[in-house]
Amino acid sequence: MQITFLGTSSGVPTRSRNVSSIALRLPQRAETWLFDCGEGTQHQILRSDIKISQITRIFVTHMHGDHTYGLMGLLASCGLAGNPSRIDVYGPPKLDEYLRACGRYSQTHFSYPIKVHTVQPGIVFKDSEFTVSCEALTHRVPAFGYRVEENDRPGRFDVERAAALGIPSGPLYGKLKRGEVVTLPDGRRINGADLCGETQVGRKFVYCTDTVFCENAIALALGADVLVHEATFAHQDAELAYQRLHSTSTMAAQVASEAQVKRLIMTHFSPRYAPGNAIELDDLLQEARSIFPNTSMAYDFLVHEIPRRNAEALAAIPG
Repeated sequence: MQITFLGTSSGVPTRSRNVSSIALRLPQRAETWLFDCGEGTQHQILRSDIKISQITRIFVTHMHGDHTYGLMGLLASCGLAGNPSRIDVYGPPKLDEYLRACGRYSQTHFSYPIKVHTVQPGIVFKDSEFTVSCEALTHRVPAFGYRVEENDRPGRFDVERAAALGIPSGPLYGKLKRGEVVTLPDGRRINGADLCGETQVGRKFVYCTDTVFCENAIALALGADVLVHEATFAHQDAELAYQRLHSTSTMAAQVASEAQVKRLIMTHFSPRYAPGNAIELDDLLQEARSIFPNTSMAYDFLVHEIPRRNAEALAAIPG
């Protein structure tokens, strides 16, 4: 599971930062899921290692332009670049209406099926490997944060030990790999869990933007391996944050601390903190680290791998 930041500015792009978009690569299934799609996202994808043909799902947090203006262009290009079998788009009310209007007025006709799902708090997608859920955040328009949770996997199956026990290969191995108890032809009962290594704990990724500090963000992020949270403003500009319903660096850190996440990556920075100004982005980083030390700042094309942990290693982590 790998995160690629395609845009980390708030409101408007800058010379070094595009507006919001994150790609979540799932190599085990050759898929990429996007979170938000600000203007120019498809150009950012072309400058990254993301394959546009592997995009299968797009999750939109809210309808503001810096999170949606690139969506229609990307969807149109997907049909020309890779002829995908289907793309599912998830987002708030009016997203389907917005895309239909874009298609109508631009005379754009997709060559592949697109399904738009209007989300509400709770599970928005689930299959045998992943569960995606969302919670309402606190912003000027309906906005949602998303949580991607990977299912736990059994540990490595010890084929050599199974063979030494005289267990015939075939369907029984599949049951044992799943941790089931099987009865052998000679009457012995074998617990599959005894032949598997430590359980591989599923990874958890959470994306929260745009929002001011709220309890729903804490609930959504609980125990996450990585929390990506907006930090539009410095702590000194908290009044602006409350007025515009955005977060400060310290609000993002407070969410991470209360949710006991493993790592916080801040994004969605106001251009007002450009180098040479009275307050710079490094000041926001220091503010956040004073509350939650394991904090870093995103930049465009940053790639972050979310490591897999086994149950024993996870239990050893403090907190």
